[in-house]
Amino acid sequence: MAVKRSRSGLSRFLDGQLLVAMPGMTDPRFERAVICLCAHSDEGAMGIRINQAVPQVTFGDILEKLDIVGEDHAGLPEGTEAILVHNGGPVESGRGFVLHSADYVSEKSTLLIDEDLCLTATMEILRAIVAGEGPRRALLALGYAGWGPGQLENEIQQNGWLLCPAPADLVFDRSLAGKYERALAQIGVDPTMLSADAGHA
Repeated sequence: MAVKRSRSGLSRFLDGQLLVAMPGMTDPRFERAVICLCAHSDEGAMGIRINQAVPQVTFGDILEKLDIVGEDHAGLPEGTEAILVHNGGPVESGRGFVLHSADYVSEKSTLLIDEDLCLTATMEILRAIVAGEGPRRALLALGYAGWGPGQLENEIQQNGWLLCPAPADLVFDRSLAGKYERALAQIGVDPTMLSADAGHA
């Protein structure tokens, strides 16, 4: 596969990696954030935060609101109610995005992130999950994080983010507590050793 190169000087685009916020992150919306980067090009980037749940909202609640299931949430396949609803980011927070394993693909609406991860943002995938025909692993996010051209590259160069791999076991882990530390551990980083002033002499 050809290596993609961006104008920023980064050796390739970063689709399928995790962005992990540095302690000095100045935007409180991204404090201790772990974001799965779903798309990255010269036109910008978008990702889904994977370590912050939307409080008191269940997957069944979302399905009910969309009239996919009734009030009693009856008929959902086993394990479906366990799908967590995440705060995916501050952009379009009323819109749902399903980050999922690559065993489900809709030719018209699924974004292939890498060989293990996909993103679909249509009602079709929700109906497929309810019918027992959806992906084996999935999380639902409300909203996403977005960056304009060059913005993410600049934030990385200013030590706002660290990059690490995005193994499916970490992405879909329902235990959100400690996911920040586990993401950093993949690249051998102890969060207690990180300085909020990294890169500023």
